[in-house]
Amino acid sequence: MKRTLYTFFAIGLPLLFMFSLQVPAIAAPAVQQTYQPTPTPGPDGRIIYIVQANDSPWLIAAKFNLDYNELLTLNGWGPNEVLQPGQEVLLGFGGPAEPTQPPAADFPTAQATATEIKGPGTARVCILLYDDANGDALRQDSENGIGDGAVSLSERTGLFSESNPTESGLDEDGLPIYVCYDDLPQGEYNISVAVPEGYNPTTSMDLTFPLRAGDDTTLNFGAQLSAQAAAANLPVEEGGRSPLMGALGIALLLIGIGIGVFSTRMGRK
Repeated sequence: MKRTLYTFFAIGLPLLFMFSLQVPAIAAPAVQQTYQPTPTPGPDGRIIYIVQANDSPWLIAAKFNLDYNELLTLNGWGPNEVLQPGQEVLLGFGGPAEPTQPPAADFPTAQATATEIKGPGTARVCILLYDDANGDALRQDSENGIGDGAVSLSERTGLFSESNPTESGLDEDGLPIYVCYDDLPQGEYNISVAVPEGYNPTTSMDLTFPLRAGDDTTLNFGAQLSAQAAAANLPVEEGGRSPLMGALGIALLLIGIGIGVFSTRMGRK
């Protein structure tokens, strides 16, 4: 026993001490977060990502080091949004790509009217409540606005909400007066239109639709005068009674009575 202890202290302890000096402790590698490169902005400045299998809003935000709530707002998503492979996701806005248009001299002389692209993150909506005189639910150029109605526009998550009255008549360019909303944030919107008394709707008065940054949307809602209101507005020659004609009739009746009395007196003489 004494020999075993002596051997341990004489040989084992020095070897253990030397080994501890020669073998340094191995530190655990630091955990690093790697982010996926952001896609190149398109010609309109939008940065688009295509959804892959098993993607979710949380995973996409983590891939590109984005704020989760900002990603939801940009795409008009709710907290439980389910994504489908191939779906486009707006990550944000960057500088537009290099222009690919031909020189000005190569443009055709006649061009189609293009939708105006507004500033990043905003959109525009214009709404008209028009007098659908023929009741076909399609607005003709001769069918102008109806006043005393109301238009309400609201974003589903509460980013925007406003109501305004509708107007009749024409603007300085001879066009109907639309109710317009500028600088709207991207999202899912609901429109509700109320018709004034005496009118019946000829189109749906409620609409829900997505609005993306840069959109410039025009919407028409139709209404037609009710039969009772139309009859009340008929001109005199179409069935109304004229006070002047009534007075003339009374005058002719009195003249007839006078002539009758005069004839009776002459006959007695």
